[in-house]
Amino acid sequence: MIELYSFRDVSRILAVQESRLRYWMQTGFVGATVRKGGRFYYTFRDLVAVKAAKDLLAADIPLQQARKAVEGLRKQLPDDTHPHSRLRVCSDGETIVAIAADRAWEPINGQVVMAFNLPSFGEHVSQTLAMPRVDPNDAAPVAVEDSPTEANNGTTAYRTFVEACAAEDRGDSQLAEHLFRQALELEPNMAAALTNLGNLVYRGGELEQARKLYERALEADPTQPEARYNLANLLEDLGEMELAVAELRRVCAQAPEFADAHYNLGIMLAQIGGTAQAKQHFERYLELDAASDWAAHARAFLDQLVA
Repeated sequence: MIELYSFRDVSRILAVQESRLRYWMQTGFVGATVRKGGRFYYTFRDLVAVKAAKDLLAADIPLQQARKAVEGLRKQLPDDTHPHSRLRVCSDGETIVAIAADRAWEPINGQVVMAFNLPSFGEHVSQTLAMPRVDPNDAAPVAVEDSPTEANNGTTAYRTFVEACAAEDRGDSQLAEHLFRQALELEPNMAAALTNLGNLVYRGGELEQARKLYERALEADPTQPEARYNLANLLEDLGEMELAVAELRRVCAQAPEFADAHYNLGIMLAQIGGTAQAKQHFERYLELDAASDWAAHARAFLDQLVA
C-alpha cells in the first residue's frame, strides 16, 4: 500500500509553509498527485520532488530552471519510489540526477548544489511524522519558518496573493477579487493570481473578462494547467467547442494526472461523436479518481458509450 502525506505532513517534514506548497501546486511547479476523498495527497516520490524544488530554489536557481529540473527528476524516479529506496539525488542546477548502485540517470555537469540520500531522507520523514502533533484545539499552531525563494521572499505581491486565497476560502469573493487585483498591480505577470481572478469573474458571469485573464495567465506561464482547464470550460460555455477540446487535450498532455480534465474532455468528445476517445478519457479519470463524487457519473457515461 502506498503511503500518502497530507499538506500538513509535508509542511512539517520539509519546513515549508502550507500556503507555499499550495502555491507551487496551483502554478504547476510541483505538488501532490493523488486525489482521495476530494483532497490531494503526496506520495513519497512527490515528497522527493518537493524537497528537490526547495533545495534548488534555496540555491538561487531561477524558478523556470528549477521547474525543468524537477520535471526531469519526476520522470526519472521509479513509480515505486519509497522511503527505503537505495537512491541518491544530485543536481548541478540544470539537471537533476538520480543515482542507484549500478546506474545513473543523466550526467552531472558542473558544481553540485543539491544532494541527498533517499534512505536518510526517508528516515527523517518517519521521525518527523512520529513526533507528537499539536492539537489545534489545545494550542495555536507554531508558524513554519522556511528559507526565502522567488515564491516567498517577502514581496507584497505574494503576500497579497495568499491573503486573497484565504479570503476566497472564507467565501468573501469581493475581498478576494480586490486582493487579487492588488497583487496584479504589484506583479502583473503573476499567473496564479490571473487564474484565480479569472475564476472569480467567470463565476460572476463576466465570460469575456475571464477569458482575457486566463489568456494572460497562459502568456505568463504556458505550463499552468489550471488556467488552460478553466479556459477550456469557458470556451465550451461560449459555444467554441473545437477550441475547448483542443485546450483540454493540451491539459491532458501536459498534466496527465489532472483527473477533472480527462472527465470534461470525455464529455465533450462524446458530444461531438468521438466515442472511442471519450471512453479512454473516462477510463483514465476513474483510474485517477475512482472514489470521487463524479466517479458514478463517469461509469454511467461509459455504460452509455459501450451500449
